[in-house]
Amino acid sequence: MTPPPPAAPAKRARLTRAAEFDAVQRLGRAVGGRYVTVRYRRRDDDAPARVGFAVPRQVGGAVERNAVKRRLHEVVDQDPALLRPGFDYVVIARGGIAEPLEGHGLDWLRAQVVELLDRIPA
Repeated sequence: MTPPPPAAPAKRARLTRAAEFDAVQRLGRAVGGRYVTVRYRRRDDDAPARVGFAVPRQVGGAVERNAVKRRLHEVVDQDPALLRPGFDYVVIARGGIAEPLEGHGLDWLRAQVVELLDRIPA
């Protein structure tokens, strides 16, 4: 008898509509680094954090953009406690991120994102 397959991880609350991204842009604030910017907005509830990702064309072609977006998803999925309840976040990759990400790996990207999230006031 084979054991049952492992349970799928809980699905993260996401920003999916353009209006949700626009609300974070218009009403929120930002903290930025050389390769990543995090825009954030406090909501009026304490529901789980919602997150969206933006990887512009300056990062590279579609293959590079998708690879960077997958890595950003991994960082957030591996440690959901990084995001505070009651906030909306948009994680934006900046041009030039593909090369250092390839050279330094996921731990480097995680450090970049954590540094920015730590700078967000409570």
